[in-house]
Amino acid sequence: MTFLTTRPLWVLILLLIIFTALAMAGPLLVRRRVSLEKLRTNNEVAGFKFATIGVLYAVLLAFVVIIAWERFHDAEKALAAEAGSAASLYGLSSALGEVPAAELRARVSAYLESILHDEWPAMAYGRWSPATTRALHGVYAVVVSYRPVDFHDSNLQQELFRELDRLTEARRERLVTSEGSVPGAIWFVLLFGAALTIGFTFFFGTQNVLTQSLMTGVLAALIFSAVLVVIAIDRPFTGAVVVSKEPLGAVLEDMQTIR
Repeated sequence: MTFLTTRPLWVLILLLIIFTALAMAGPLLVRRRVSLEKLRTNNEVAGFKFATIGVLYAVLLAFVVIIAWERFHDAEKALAAEAGSAASLYGLSSALGEVPAAELRARVSAYLESILHDEWPAMAYGRWSPATTRALHGVYAVVVSYRPVDFHDSNLQQELFRELDRLTEARRERLVTSEGSVPGAIWFVLLFGAALTIGFTFFFGTQNVLTQSLMTGVLAALIFSAVLVVIAIDRPFTGAVVVSKEPLGAVLEDMQTIR
């Protein structure tokens, strides 16, 4: 589903209109081949079965939408946590000596710049950047090589390690969420279930076929809208709806201003 999840919003809206129009054409095509009398004879049984199918599909669709939205929200939280840890590392560096402080600030700034320039485009395809990993290792190298001379320096180094651990954990969560939250099997069931649910409405018999076509169109629009919501937010760092990189950009801008 990478092809769809990376499409802009206008493409998704166009697909919604196209598939809704095709669904509305279904009852008209069926009525040309099957008479109203034959369709009416199955209305009672078909209605009971359609209610069961509709409930089952609605539960599945709601479950997928909730999971995708929670994953999107987790990506936002991970990015905010990463930006906060980077800002904390930069602020704590002022308690170090002049040389290690300058080196740590440079490494943290280089890490944020690498995220924005190298890793952000890679996350659009669920990948990570080796350059950003090297930049993170550079931050670790500065903290590990620091030699405390007293109790205050020792506590400072421990705090730096804690913030660095939070930074690493937030990055890992960010990378995991960029891969998408809906497996291929769920996508198949979701799309196949939508086709079955909408297709089932073609075989009801109503006196006015245009009214039946409009009702089918409303149902199709609702189902496809929910599916497109999942498509839009499944990959938080690409597509129609994306997580903003503003938290990282704001922290980097603050660092450059302080400098």
